[in-house]
Amino acid sequence: MSPVAHVQSAALAWPLVVALSLAALGSAVLTGTALAVFLRRRSRSYLLVALALAALLARTVVASASLTGLLAGDVHHVLEHGLDVVMAALVVAAVYYARSVSGSPTGGER
Repeated sequence: MSPVAHVQSAALAWPLVVALSLAALGSAVLTGTALAVFLRRRSRSYLLVALALAALLARTVVASASLTGLLAGDVHHVLEHGLDVVMAALVVAAVYYARSVSGSPTGGER
């Protein structure tokens, strides 16, 4: 039996490894870019977006750990869905914070 419940054969494992590798690369680039923008802008909304993208990267790490057998299937699913909730909450918080600050008399986040 394979470490991941939905990978039934070695033939299915290779496409998953390729997909996870591309996801890891893409989410690492996005997270790095978001952190660079946060360091330049220094605002809370940019930090929240960077953290949301870091949660996306963490989700790929969890999937990779599950594929290699480091995480059990049930732990994998709980962590991935938990990271989905964290990611959505961070994006909503970023939008809410940006809207509440833009409605202030100064109109900016400084």
